[in-house]
Amino acid sequence: MTIHDDQQLLPKDGAGDVNRADVERLDLNTELVTVNMGPQHPATHGVLRLVLTLDGEVVVSAQPQVGYLHRGIEKIAETLTLHQAIPYTDRMDYLSPISNNIGLAGAVEKLIQFQVTEKCRVMRVVCCEMARISSHILWLATTALDIGAATVYFYAFTEREKYYDLFEKMTGARFTVSYGRIGGLARDWEPGLAEEILRVVRETPKAIKECENLLSRNRIWIERNQDVGPISADDAIDLGLSGPNLRASGVEWDIRKAYPYFGYDHYDFEIPVGEHGDCYDRYLVRMEEIRQSVKIIEQALKEYDPSLPLFPQDEQSRKIFLPPKERVLTKMEELIHQFIVATEGPKTPLGKEIYFAIEAPKGELGFYLVGSGTNVAHRCHFRSPSFVSLQGLPIMVKGQMIADVIATVASLDPVLGEVDR
Repeated sequence: MTIHDDQQLLPKDGAGDVNRADVERLDLNTELVTVNMGPQHPATHGVLRLVLTLDGEVVVSAQPQVGYLHRGIEKIAETLTLHQAIPYTDRMDYLSPISNNIGLAGAVEKLIQFQVTEKCRVMRVVCCEMARISSHILWLATTALDIGAATVYFYAFTEREKYYDLFEKMTGARFTVSYGRIGGLARDWEPGLAEEILRVVRETPKAIKECENLLSRNRIWIERNQDVGPISADDAIDLGLSGPNLRASGVEWDIRKAYPYFGYDHYDFEIPVGEHGDCYDRYLVRMEEIRQSVKIIEQALKEYDPSLPLFPQDEQSRKIFLPPKERVLTKMEELIHQFIVATEGPKTPLGKEIYFAIEAPKGELGFYLVGSGTNVAHRCHFRSPSFVSLQGLPIMVKGQMIADVIATVASLDPVLGEVDR
């Protein structure tokens, strides 16, 4: 599904305009200057330091430097049980924590060869797509604010707040939800929540359309985004970009289609792709992805049956997942069961290694695990899409104006929590 840029108000390459990325250093009788942008700078979306070499206001080169958070999440995860590692994933891409939780749970289940219930599978799909919508809406708000469109920020946050209300009813938390569990989810949905989710997601396209009416044909928005921060399909592939940043360059690649997980092959949806790989196409792709996520949620909720069990009911499976909290608080046997599962299981096969990836809002979020024969993984590595996306920044901003660096960084939607793991 190609997103045609029918809002072209500026000429493209070959149409009488010069590609700003190909501009050589102008003879302005100036010296090259090296400046720091960040790491404490709102436009870098966290503690990202950019070392920019400038010729006047033209960027000659850019060097992203990370490492200011000192997280060490992967090494911490190698010292904890698999259950205990889940809350750390909340702090990676903290704008879509629920998909991080579920992704790690899916990786562990692949390692120990555990099959979740049909109800759990459907609920996970709904959660992941809600996280995608919420993340893209926040991206729209902050990117618009970076460029100066303050009104869109309030439109977008009004809509995003509805999703955080749903997450609160679903998980008991709004931000760091820790909802994913090995073998299932933290808890079942309350009666009527599925209907409320459906009502909210069906209202989202209208809210998104209002934001597009403010931006898509806005002359300032177009000039700040079209032909800004371009990257070709070949360069995007070579650098390992994924998600909207890859698809905006015209590459039709989505983990949900290429390597279906959680039953995504059951659902009818399209992969939006761009044509030019610039900031404007990254904007168009994310807007269409929101609509496709709404479409997936509507299909998934048709399969949702509240009468089915969330967890497998056989005795062997019960050794894998934590019992429901209401039973833990009322029965001594369940309290003992939780203590045993939390401190001992599940065991990982010695030497077995797996890689499991999901299509997170920012791209391919991968989990590499090596079993140790104990309840602690021998090796954990998380492939975070934001970290990889920053590799494309030097190519995107070379030859651009320094103000274009702001728009380009924003268009990549990086979250430094998963960059510096």
